[in-house]
Amino acid sequence: MARVPVAATATVRRTARSTARRAGRALHALARRRPGRTGRRKPPELELAARPNPYTRALGMLCVVLLGAWLGLLAVGDVRVPVGPMNTTMTLRPSLTGGTKINISPLGALELRSHEAPLRLDVDVDRLDPERSQALVEHPERLAGLQDEVVRDVEDGTLDLAVRSCTAVVAGAAALGLAVYRRPRRALAAGGLALCLLGASGATAFATWNPKSVLEPKYSGLLASAPSLVGDARSIVSEFDVYQKELARLVTNVTKLYDVTSTLPAYEPDPTTIRVLHVSDIHLNPASWKIIASLVKQYAIDVIVDSGDTMDHGSAAENAFLDPIPDLGAPYVWVRGNHDSRETQRYLEHLRNVHVLDDGRAVSVAGLRFAGIGDPQFTPDRSSAPGGDAAEDLAGARLASALRDQRAAGTPADIAVAHEPVAARGTDGQVPLVLAGHLHHEEMEIMKYGTRLRVEGSTGGSGLRAVERRYPAPIEASVLYMDRDTHRLQAWDEIRLGGLGETTAEVSRHLAQENEPGATPSPMPSGTPSTTSP
Repeated sequence: MARVPVAATATVRRTARSTARRAGRALHALARRRPGRTGRRKPPELELAARPNPYTRALGMLCVVLLGAWLGLLAVGDVRVPVGPMNTTMTLRPSLTGGTKINISPLGALELRSHEAPLRLDVDVDRLDPERSQALVEHPERLAGLQDEVVRDVEDGTLDLAVRSCTAVVAGAAALGLAVYRRPRRALAAGGLALCLLGASGATAFATWNPKSVLEPKYSGLLASAPSLVGDARSIVSEFDVYQKELARLVTNVTKLYDVTSTLPAYEPDPTTIRVLHVSDIHLNPASWKIIASLVKQYAIDVIVDSGDTMDHGSAAENAFLDPIPDLGAPYVWVRGNHDSRETQRYLEHLRNVHVLDDGRAVSVAGLRFAGIGDPQFTPDRSSAPGGDAAEDLAGARLASALRDQRAAGTPADIAVAHEPVAARGTDGQVPLVLAGHLHHEEMEIMKYGTRLRVEGSTGGSGLRAVERRYPAPIEASVLYMDRDTHRLQAWDEIRLGGLGETTAEVSRHLAQENEPGATPSPMPSGTPSTTSP
């Protein structure tokens, strides 16, 4: 047998060991590769497609931040604060509309459009503290300092709520970010982004803060029958100062309200204010008469104005429906609507305490002068073609001509009344205020030449048509507060009751812009157009 040289054998061994090492490194590298991955490099476009979309990642992070912040607020985002003699709970809640809601259980709630931001401030009045309340009763002189005390309490509570809300938002977003991404850096980023969003929301609320919102609250529940919580129309105009003072007065009045345990305090309007109840489009709803009579008694109404469509078909058989009008408790001023016939008008002209307006005729009732015109169209009469807007424009021109003649004679009208808003617009510049209906929902605008147009909703909840809709129409009416000296509108309450089968009630207080602090009311509409013949 041939013998192999020793040098050759050593060379073979070294080669074998080198090959084994290279094979081991290759297998180790192969084991570390992801399943299905080959040694061949993917094209750049495929690698780009495999990466997560940055917009998708950003959207996911935003969802985590918002959900975590919301959960944090729900968990610990409220504070219990004593405000004067009351124990309250302040809470920040996500909201699309912002504002402030004050819940006074069991009386109801009032909402203030205090700011525009994705956060709403909820203030729950939990209960009246017996010891602090008794101290106020035994020492009435402490009421003088209650205003400053309430302001301090609200400031302290707001600061505490802000700090706690920041902590809750950051902690909630960071905790959810850690649970979703399992990376501390991502969790910190979520918490930081949540803090930035809360700061931006707070800045938006501060920039849009409206201290006048307390003058125009929206009531619900039993509080709908107690608008005196924020004062009557005249005191709102004359006593406006700053938000803190109004808030203190609100708290003081709520304290007094709680002290009366048997019944709510009656609404006490200023004795010099003329109160006008505006109703419209009753459409044969018998429940409307009881509602109107209740409002007349509750608000001490001086005169009722009906802008038409009291009937549905205007037939003589319907006339008995009008018989409760003389007993409603106030004079009744009426104009014909497009569902009211001439027969309806003649029947009303013979009823006690009813004043029918037509063809620009003016009457003086309760210290105000009203002029109006009936609707030129009678829709239920299928034998005649409707005149449309052209007929309404002509009626508006006739009413405007009558208003000009009355002003020239030294007996100007204070309020004009028409059924159709198209006809009412013809009075622009001839009267400070014109009332209308027909649309079955409330509207208000100041027209080009300064006349305020006030359109009332359906006080009958659209009458028999309520059963034809999926959702019942609300029952709407308004109380107008008129100054006895200037005969100008000061403020008005929009009253909204739930329709057929509903039991809700809301009252919204509104202030005429020309009567707000700092404004200079004009005695008559400005920019009166030149007189033209109808």
